[in-house]
Formats: sequence, C-alpha cells, structure tokens
Amino acid sequence: MKSIEVLQDDAVALRRKFHQTPETGFTEFITTYEIYTILKDTDFKLHLGTEVLSPNHRYGVPDEEIIEASRKRAVSYGVPDDFLDLLEGGNTGLVAVLDTGRPGPHIAMRSDIDALPILESEGASHKPSAEGFRSVHENEMHACGHDGHIAIGLAVAKYIHQNASQLTGRFTLIFQPAEEGGRGARSVVEKGWLDDVDYFMSGHLGIHEATAGTVSATTERFLASTKLDVSFNGKSAHSGVEPNAGRNALLAAASASLHLHAIPRHREGATRVNVGTMNAGSGWNVVADHAEIKMETRGETNALNEYMLSEVERILQASALMHGTDYETKFMGTAIGAACDSKWQTLVREANHANPDVVMIRDVLPLDASEDVTYMIDHVQKRGGLATFMIFASPLAAGHHHPAFDFDEAAIRTAVSVYINNINHIAGGVLHESDD
Repeated sequence: MKSIEVLQDDAVALRRKFHQTPETGFTEFITTYEIYTILKDTDFKLHLGTEVLSPNHRYGVPDEEIIEASRKRAVSYGVPDDFLDLLEGGNTGLVAVLDTGRPGPHIAMRSDIDALPILESEGASHKPSAEGFRSVHENEMHACGHDGHIAIGLAVAKYIHQNASQLTGRFTLIFQPAEEGGRGARSVVEKGWLDDVDYFMSGHLGIHEATAGTVSATTERFLASTKLDVSFNGKSAHSGVEPNAGRNALLAAASASLHLHAIPRHREGATRVNVGTMNAGSGWNVVADHAEIKMETRGETNALNEYMLSEVERILQASALMHGTDYETKFMGTAIGAACDSKWQTLVREANHANPDVVMIRDVLPLDASEDVTYMIDHVQKRGGLATFMIFASPLAAGHHHPAFDFDEAAIRTAVSVYINNINHIAGGVLHESDD
C-alpha cells in the first residue's frame, strides 16, 4: 500500500504530465482518457460521456470543427477510437464512484480538468519550459492550476481505493470539464450526482500568494458571472466612393467596448465587466459589415451581476443604434454566487491539526473571481449537505491566466494530505500525522 508521501510524489509527477497536454473546455479527450487509464483498475465504478453530464445543459460548446480537430489530435496521441466514441460531441469528463458497502456519509469531491487558450511562455525562468514539461499544444496552456487539481483528485482516488476497508459510506469524485467560462458544472449537477451528498469538497491552488502549506478552509466573495458573444451586423460599402452607404459594425463594437467599461460600479458590492476580444472588418477600404466582441460581467451577488447585464443590454442597444447596425448576443457561460458552510472551518482544523504539510489554516479567504463550482455548492446545500471550496495558497511566478503562470508544487502535497485527512475525519480511518 502506498504511503501518503508516495501519493504526493505521484501527484506532482502527474501534474507535470497533464501540464504538457492541456485541452480547453469540452475538448479534454486526452485528459479524460488519461484519468480513465489511471482509475480503470481501481474499485471505483467509472462513468463517461452523457452518463457524466447533461449535453443540453453545457454552455459555450465549441464548434464541431474544433471538437473534431481535438478528437483527431487525441487519436494521434494514442486514444482509442472506441473510447472517443463514448465522448462524442465533446461530452468529456469522468465521474468515479466507490461504495464501501458500510453505512456512512456520501462524500463528493470535484476537480476541474480544462485548460485555457493561452500560448505558454518559453522563457528560461519559466519552470515548465526550463524543466521540460511545457505544453506541447500551442495556444493551449494550464495557466490556472487545473493540471494540479486533476493530480490531486487522482491521488485522493488512489487513497480511497487502497483504504476502502477502513472507510465508511460512499465517494463520488467528479473530474469536471469546462470550468473556465462557467460552462461545465451545471451540466454535471443536472445528472443528479450531487443530489444526496452529505459533504462536498473542492478547492483551488494559488489564488493567494503565501507560503505553500497555507490553507483556507472556506472561501468567500464568489463573483456571479455571465459570458457573452456579441455580434454587430451592418452594411459594407466602399470607404472612398460611398462611405455614407455603409453601416459600420466595427465602430458599433468599438463604441460598445468603450462604454461597457464605463458602467457605474454599484454601492452594494463588487462588480466587473471586461471585453476580452474584438474582431471586425475585412480590408483597408471596406466599411466593416461585421464585428464580434467576447465579453463578461461579474457581480458579488447574483443581483449585482443582473445589474451589470441590464446595463450591458442598454449600451449594446445604444451602440448599435448609433451606427445603424443590428446586434445579437449569444449566451456562452455563467456562474452564480454562493457561500461555503462555516462548519467546514472547524472540520478542516480538527482534521489537520497535526498535518506536517500545513503551515497555517485560515478560516476564510476571498476568491474575488468566478467559479462554476458554485452550482455544485448551491445544489448540495439546498439538499441539506455541507459544501466548501478550499484555497491552497502558493507563491506564484506570474498571475493566473498569464503565459508564465506557475505555482509551488508543495501546494499539491498540502492539498493531497488535507483532502485525505478530511475524508478520514468524516468517514473513519487514521489521521495523517506522519509517514514514519
């Protein structure tokens, strides 16, 4: 039986493996296959494809061409066609369930598995580049720590498998696709995996810069968020001969982008807006007849996010009218507000009071960002369960979503032992104090 220290070593190695093959939301074919390969010989029952998620509740699903290109890449990597058939249409992710057969709590854990559309740094000071585990997929990168989250979830799964005879109750481990953009969690919730969960755990590496080993038992200030693609449709014309005949979609999109960032902030809490991309036009001498922006809103509460959305609608309408264009919005993803259960603060402290990997336990730290895990937290709580989202702080080489993002891998070791100790505290077993 592997000690927790060996499981931690394995997790660090797995993090580096997953870091090399990042995949964005609903294209995680290689990632899902590697998770399956690691868990297939355990006592967990594994679920794939539409058993994992509700296809109609996915948000921001990529175009068929993108999904097919990612599937072909997975084939060249060595993923069998019959396995990929189970994930048809980008229904990626995996749920692993183990029932000990003994009365006890239902514990669930979520690990997000997707990456970001970012070109990873090749700089000599960037550890993944310097040590040979930089992304081999250009313009895709694990720039938010999800590679570490996958590895942590797998280490916990191995521990449960190896120690099932000493544990009670049932375990559901969710390896969720498409967290980025708030696109995947609700589709998992809608399949019922969390309907009768007593204890729900999830967490994030980094977020706060502090010595690895600093843990927050709960998180606050989840920002509700909505992601939108907005298209402006005008009329093309020769910009020299008859510019008056055109209806400039580029100017409509530019006007909207500027004025969206001028939305007044709200006195009742934090609000955010961001236009992330704008694409428009076709040439030097052509009045642009089409433009598209990709944007998001955020609010400290669901109501504050709704306030931002109402202001967005007003500005989009006015910008289109100003330049004589039409516009349409396409909903791409969302996250809701949520609050962790404070009982986890006592639970995590009691479970990890002698954990050598832990330097400090904080009761709560703010996220000040959005996470679609909130759908899971909210669902569990509405059915009487206790839910938390922990933070495993780390020094950061660069911020989240940056091409040079990286974290101290000691934070992975901390997370593995904290999750395991929490499980032992709730469902039996011996607390991890040392591996001697």
